[in-house]
Amino acid sequence: MAEKEEAHLNGAYYGPSVPASKSYHRPSRGGGPLGCCCSCIFGLVFKIIFAAVVFMGLAFLVFWLIVRPTKVKFHVTDATLTQFNFSTDSNLHYNIALNLTIRNPNKKIGVYYDRIEARALYEGQRFSTVTLTPFYQGHKTTNVLNPVFQGQQLIVGSNLLEEFNQQKSAGVYEIEMKLYLRIRFKLGRIKTGKFKPRIECDLKVPLNQNGNSVSTFQTEKCSVDYFNY
Repeated sequence: MAEKEEAHLNGAYYGPSVPASKSYHRPSRGGGPLGCCCSCIFGLVFKIIFAAVVFMGLAFLVFWLIVRPTKVKFHVTDATLTQFNFSTDSNLHYNIALNLTIRNPNKKIGVYYDRIEARALYEGQRFSTVTLTPFYQGHKTTNVLNPVFQGQQLIVGSNLLEEFNQQKSAGVYEIEMKLYLRIRFKLGRIKTGKFKPRIECDLKVPLNQNGNSVSTFQTEKCSVDYFNY
């Protein structure tokens, strides 16, 4: 009996075949060569942009240190108001002359004033517009302009007459002048493109009748906005 069992154990196996074990390969999460290439491209683009920003910043710093640009200054130094009254048909009759000084404090920058439009306003409403002669302003130069507003204009408003009567009693009128410019800057032989700054001057002008007024006009500094419109 033992000999039969031993012969059975040492003999060949005639049962069903056993399948061989399979090995599985999991794909890598990096996306292969394509993912690596995209990462390299994005990294290169970022470095180029960063280098460009740094270069522009350094160039602007060097330009500022060499040129030291300063805003042009606008002042109304004198104002003469000889007529400012409403007629019964709500027409404003006016005659006002202004002295406007423009100071360019820059040592290396000149200014071309290609267009100068001056507007006079009362209580937010425009009543007159004049166009002044274009000119070039050199380095560290002061120019004086003399806009004159004269005529009549229909102006209406709910509180207009009330404000007017109060100012009439005081003898001083709150008049606003706005300048709409088209200018270019010049540095050496280089000329910039056109800018359209807006200048605002809030004035308190005493009425002058027969050479007499309740007070004298005080010089007013105007605000400058290079990118308003």
